Amino acid sequence: MGLSLVFPGQGSQAVGMGCALADDFSIAREVFAEVDEALGEKLSKLIFEGPKEDLSLTTNTQPALMATSIAAFRVLEKEAGLSLDNVASVAGHSLGEYSALCAIGAISLSDTAKLLRLRGEAMQDAVPVGEGAMAAVLGLDMEAIEKACAELAVKGVCEIANDNAPGQIVVSGSVAAIEAMIISAKELGAKRALALPVSAPFHCSMMGPAAEKMRAALAETKINQPQAKLFANITAAPVNSADEIRDLLVNQVTGRVRWRESIAAMAAQGSDHFVEIGAGKVLAGLIKRIVPDAKSLSVGTPDTVESFKTFL
Repeated sequence: MGLSLVFPGQGSQAVGMGCALADDFSIAREVFAEVDEALGEKLSKLIFEGPKEDLSLTTNTQPALMATSIAAFRVLEKEAGLSLDNVASVAGHSLGEYSALCAIGAISLSDTAKLLRLRGEAMQDAVPVGEGAMAAVLGLDMEAIEKACAELAVKGVCEIANDNAPGQIVVSGSVAAIEAMIISAKELGAKRALALPVSAPFHCSMMGPAAEKMRAALAETKINQPQAKLFANITAAPVNSADEIRDLLVNQVTGRVRWRESIAAMAAQGSDHFVEIGAGKVLAGLIKRIVPDAKSLSVGTPDTVESFKTFL
């Protein structure tokens, strides 16, 4: 049996996430308190109580999801017998890659919170509101979407941002190009093509200014040797060295999240049990489509911590 841990990204957030863990476990409360201290504000109050509009701001969403994931991870370690010695690999979806790196000891919790606050601010500021957009395309293959992106480049930036699962691809770029992609995808036979409610065009070349801000911040951040194998978003391959981690995190801002390939690669190396750690069940659903025979469990509440004990 091979166990892999995965950490969710933007879109999985919900007001109240992690609250029951903090109520029941002191180790979870300590995580939220440390993140609050690192950021100099009560982010935990926003996570637990809302309002939803403020939690959904990218600058808050990113550290909030990470805090919830690390709280759940540490509860699993302390209360449910999870040990990195028994973990074959880890991965995180977009910002979840930072959660994964924190969990495996590569980046401290305090530094991870600060990096994600900066990342959220930098990504939001990189493109003026109203100039960028993203859309999900369901039911078309990669080749068809890549061809359409190339043809629509005359209208502006149009790039694949996320390869999430078979038949589920997200595109990102300028408003005109993405609006044209939605029309083109439907003409090509997509089951659905719809604009996403996001505030910026993530994971495309328009995020260049944000990538440079992250490069400067990561150059000043201590990165330790990871205690487990991380499959990186932009390569769908294992990464080990600190310098390589820095480069990948910078490139990830503008690069494609190769989630389908990452999960397939982890499964090819023997992982057949996947645990999604943190808010929601988005990644477990994607994994079911990528590796139908794999078992998956989402852990973010006290009852799912109990479920983990029998999952393996």
